[in-house]
Amino acid sequence: MASALTRPATALPGEVSGIRRAPGWWDRFRQQPTALVGLALLLAITSVALLAPWLSPGDPLAGVGPALAPPSAPHWLGTDDLGRDILAELLHGARVSLFVGLAVAVIATLIGILVGALAGFFGGWVDDGLMRLTEFVLVLPRFFLAIIVTTFFGGSLLNIVFLLGLTFWPSTARLLRAQILSLREREFVVAARAVGATEPAILTRQVLPNAMPPVLVNASLQVGGAILIEAGLSFLGLGDRSQVSWGYMLNNAQPFILIAWWMSVFPGLALLLTVVAVNLVADGLNEAWNPQLSDEVWR
Repeated sequence: MASALTRPATALPGEVSGIRRAPGWWDRFRQQPTALVGLALLLAITSVALLAPWLSPGDPLAGVGPALAPPSAPHWLGTDDLGRDILAELLHGARVSLFVGLAVAVIATLIGILVGALAGFFGGWVDDGLMRLTEFVLVLPRFFLAIIVTTFFGGSLLNIVFLLGLTFWPSTARLLRAQILSLREREFVVAARAVGATEPAILTRQVLPNAMPPVLVNASLQVGGAILIEAGLSFLGLGDRSQVSWGYMLNNAQPFILIAWWMSVFPGLALLLTVVAVNLVADGLNEAWNPQLSDEVWR
């Protein structure tokens, strides 16, 4: 009796009857040091890309100093064979690389969600037809297809973005289909049907929100993959020659790799750090959105 009288009238935040609620995805994300390192790197690179016109105003392809000058006070990262500042090219190249990665991930995710949702939820001939299409696109050699398309139709940035977006979606579709197959007969879906909800409403309001976390993790991984493919195409001289990208810088550095190491090292490091940061964030999101962890209750 005394213990009941002395019990606090209000529970602590997040605590009900002595049971604390499970931590949210952000709580689990920030408990992972590698994920926080990746997020910090990604935010820094994104900030540099957004501020590039103010950090380095002017045309990054304009010569501003002596050719092949090593890193020094006037040019912190040196100059290339045409006297262009490596730092200016690096900053503006971040904009192109991140744009390609994000645009490809958005296009591929939207197509993958449409295909995977229809295939997984409706099943039958819809599922069979869409999965055969998915398998066909999946077996296409993406990089060599990109080489062929850029050779015949030009390596403009938009061509590369649309080509990669139209070939990256199968993994998203397959992943979402598998998630929906495991959700469409759950109790909350059956209950929604019992109260008269339409099939499109069930799909968009009940099933898709619960199936999206793995899809978003996959989308974040696609950002790094698209950046690497664009860099590979530019390295081979098949990218957009009117835009500065890190792959473009590496292509220019090939003849001078032994006499001007800074031309290849700095764009190579930028690519490495960006892809590693994206992968660390994706791994952190995967752990944070893991359904098994989401159902966990701390006592």
